Amino acid sequence: MFPAIDLHKVLLQSQESVPSLSTCKESLHPNQNQFDFEQLETKRIFHRDTIKKTCIDYRLRFLDLDHFKGDIPVEAIECIKALEQAHNTELQNLKIVAPSKLFKLKNADDPLLFVPIGNQYYYLIHKWGNDLHPFRLLLMWPFKNIVTSILSILLLSLVLTSFMPLTLFSAEPNWSDFILIFLFMFKSIAAIVIYYAFAAGKNFSRAIWDSTYYN
Repeated sequence: MFPAIDLHKVLLQSQESVPSLSTCKESLHPNQNQFDFEQLETKRIFHRDTIKKTCIDYRLRFLDLDHFKGDIPVEAIECIKALEQAHNTELQNLKIVAPSKLFKLKNADDPLLFVPIGNQYYYLIHKWGNDLHPFRLLLMWPFKNIVTSILSILLLSLVLTSFMPLTLFSAEPNWSDFILIFLFMFKSIAAIVIYYAFAAGKNFSRAIWDSTYYN
């Protein structure tokens, strides 16, 4: 059994440095959430770029709470109320990191609840649900961008070609036969992937991590 992936720990590992509270307070708009920054835990503060990287790696969405169709646990609600009471404020513009299936998305398993605190920094209020399976990072890697997709197709083509008995095509197989079969495999798999992507309207993780649209 592989240990489950804790997204909170992933975020901490992705964060290049712990942000200072003064950095978070810079460019704070008067209408944004007002916090007593001395009461905030720095290990719960994450920059938008850190959240973006994690969402792309694990193919997750970072959207407003309004789009979330799952149940908000009592613990999360209590954390919100406790934070509002401690900082004498009413939290606004809450956001959630979760898989696409947990959002009500427009079609033209591990939620993290955040609140913006200014200067593109977000404070982690609560985390619930099951941790992500470690294979998710590997399975979603081909969907990150076009480069990872091409590399994945090349690797899969190479593996399938390696298992292909070349004697089916030539009595005395050589490297040229291997290369020809590899190219055939690559073009076939690429055609299937392109057809599926267009048919299902899929897009790369980098393009959808903060999109309210289904694909």
